[in-house]
Amino acid sequence: MFQPVNLQTLNMSLITLFSAPKPFTDPHIAMIQRNAIRSWALLPEVEVILLGEETGLAETARELGVKHLPNVARNASGTPLISSMFRLARENSSSDLLCIINADMVLMPDFVEAARQVAKLKDKFVLLSQRWDYDITAPIDFTTGWEPGLRESVSKQDQLHRPAGSDFFLFPKDSYQDIPDFIIGRAGWDNWMIFKARREGWPVIDCTPSVMIVHQNHDYSHLPGGRSHYDHPDTDENIRLAGGQANIRYTILDSTHRLLGGKLARPQLSYLRFMRKIELFLRAIFFFLPEDMIENIARPKRWKKRITKLFKP
Repeated sequence: MFQPVNLQTLNMSLITLFSAPKPFTDPHIAMIQRNAIRSWALLPEVEVILLGEETGLAETARELGVKHLPNVARNASGTPLISSMFRLARENSSSDLLCIINADMVLMPDFVEAARQVAKLKDKFVLLSQRWDYDITAPIDFTTGWEPGLRESVSKQDQLHRPAGSDFFLFPKDSYQDIPDFIIGRAGWDNWMIFKARREGWPVIDCTPSVMIVHQNHDYSHLPGGRSHYDHPDTDENIRLAGGQANIRYTILDSTHRLLGGKLARPQLSYLRFMRKIELFLRAIFFFLPEDMIENIARPKRWKKRITKLFKP
């Protein structure tokens, strides 16, 4: 007689988080990465996979009790490739849901609850959100009841990041089977993730109203010249692999749903979303025009005040 499978007995998890942290040589970077990874390890029904051979990574994985896989493929400069990260995570995960995440992001149990709710509502999807930027100078004290204190401190700083740039993507294990050889830590690949989901017809679900995702602020001293990843040559390669500029202009504004109160709803129309719809329409009609010209047509400054007034609550 058939017996239902007990996931706890099989030691299976709901979500596998995977990430390729930076070296643990800079004291501030090391601190925020340890904060992030420790917060992940404390989550229920979550397993963590750290990828790469960066200094201090193996030791941190052992200390925090998470899985470490060193043999990730890299580009000529030694930076991990996202295609390899996805393959390793998929091959070594016992979860139905995978989540690629930057190693400076602190998660709390509301993240797991959001994933559980969405997985009940949709078979195919990608879950993302805006982040809360947070200035931090000391390790988080992960004693009992740490979440309310962190939430209060983050709320006081009141730095909800604009809906551009995504720091995690959560999706069913059988999605994103054809990831190009994007370079982690450079711009463009995260925008392509949203483009890919929209092209495939998967719901792109923004859980910002339901989840507080905390980004610990840092500088870019780990990059050549200390410049942002937007200015790095590898970003040009990511754009090429994505199929051009038009495919990396997708942001959280292109989400198809919002998670609110455990239910999915269509995003409210705002000035930014309205202008984004115009931009996509114009790009489809005038596909033969240069990218910059379309952007100037879609976002004329003289319209801004008029449209903003139109959509004021």
